[in-house]
Amino acid sequence: MKLRLDLRLSQKLIMTPQLQQAIKLLQLSRLELQQSLTQHLMENPLLEDLPTEAEDSEAESAEEKAEDAVASANSEPSNADESTPEERDTPDEASVAGWEEYFDNDRRGVSGSQSSSQDEFPSYEQTMAKATSLEDHLLWQLSFSGLSGRAKEIGRLIIGNLDDDGYLRMSLSEMVGGTDVTETEAESVLKDIQCFDPTGVAARDLVECLLLQIGHLGKSPMGSLGARPGALKGSIVEAIVQHHLKDLEKKQYARIAKALGVTVEEVFQATKVIEVLEPKPGRPFTNTQNYVIVPDVFVVKNEGEWVVLLNDDGLPRMRISPYYKQLMGTGESGSAETKAYLDEKLRAAQWVIRSIEQRNKTIVKVVSSIVKFQEQFFEKGVQHLKPLVLKQVAEDIGMHESTISRVTANKYMYCPQGMLELKFFFNAGLQRADQPSDMMSSVTVREMIRKMVAEEDTSHPLKDEEIAARLLSQQVVIARRTVAKYRAEEHIPSATQRRRFF
Repeated sequence: MKLRLDLRLSQKLIMTPQLQQAIKLLQLSRLELQQSLTQHLMENPLLEDLPTEAEDSEAESAEEKAEDAVASANSEPSNADESTPEERDTPDEASVAGWEEYFDNDRRGVSGSQSSSQDEFPSYEQTMAKATSLEDHLLWQLSFSGLSGRAKEIGRLIIGNLDDDGYLRMSLSEMVGGTDVTETEAESVLKDIQCFDPTGVAARDLVECLLLQIGHLGKSPMGSLGARPGALKGSIVEAIVQHHLKDLEKKQYARIAKALGVTVEEVFQATKVIEVLEPKPGRPFTNTQNYVIVPDVFVVKNEGEWVVLLNDDGLPRMRISPYYKQLMGTGESGSAETKAYLDEKLRAAQWVIRSIEQRNKTIVKVVSSIVKFQEQFFEKGVQHLKPLVLKQVAEDIGMHESTISRVTANKYMYCPQGMLELKFFFNAGLQRADQPSDMMSSVTVREMIRKMVAEEDTSHPLKDEEIAARLLSQQVVIARRTVAKYRAEEHIPSATQRRRFF
């Protein structure tokens, strides 16, 4: 086998670090972009955030300089005592001292000592009320219980292993593994904790959780089933919870009544008791944080035309630091290493600013294309939403589909129809019976299904076949399995589960 040299020409797509950074900025959400820009401001000394006040003052200063230049060109310079714009913008020392004295007098101090500094005051986060968690609530009850010290240690171990729903999902043997606690001790303390508030906490499964709550209601969950007492006395309720939860979920009341040897009416009464029980005792203590969604763009109608406005409120307005720009321009940047460092940071800063501008232009271009395709939606509502795919927008604005996908990811639009994610406008289409060439949006069909279910007779709910038939009568060609798919995606139960007997 011989060794030889061979020359070949080939084309390769190499992504430079700058291009990778631009793509990364393009697909970031608004919050992630804000965090990324803040990180750039911290790492790059040549970048600085330009406040809105500074922008206004710079604009006013530029206008005043232009007016002074025109005035000096038309007349001779006078010796009048007039201050320059820079001098007018400079605050008076006496005024600054007055404000400092005002703020010093407003500080709260401890009696008998000097006023404390601002750093000693609690932060805003420290003054906010914190919701009590399930663990804190149970530990508080454990501290006031009459259990021994060792039992309280075991209780803390059990409470620490409860999930957000208040269940003990792991086995006792697994929980006490590696400790000196026996399963018998853990079982005894577990029974005590199951008497805590909320009722049903520390249960190991749904059946045990519901039985604990039945016992708390004054029922007799361990009573005899052969005596056939009434449902409100507990025995039928306990039997349903222990052996017929699956049948109860499917609303097979006749089957439950036959298995227990009772009437259907007694099963109905027992069902009313079970409906008031809480399957997730930890639900009231779930700490759900609501995050405010800030739109990336606004779509408004101006003089009969839909206009896309970029929302840059709250984002850093980045610029090159004038100090470093002047320092590098005068050649006083220091040694060669310092100059190389500043040149590198300058190129990085310029690329970040350029990438942000390109990102903003791309977002506005993509949203404008979406508005053009979905103009009837903005005019008349969701019933007129059209099927749309990424390829249509990509061809309209001359970009790749992957770019459209990155632009529409995790970004929101505020329009007359409300706050909507950009991905909302991309959906499949269903064929119309009256116009085979025309397609109807799947979002519109989902809305039609949801409206049918909301208006149905609960004693005779619509089956998937009936919904498909009604949609066909409205010129929508759809299969039963597609109806079932859309119904499941909208979290709508089946007809059997939606049925109401009373």
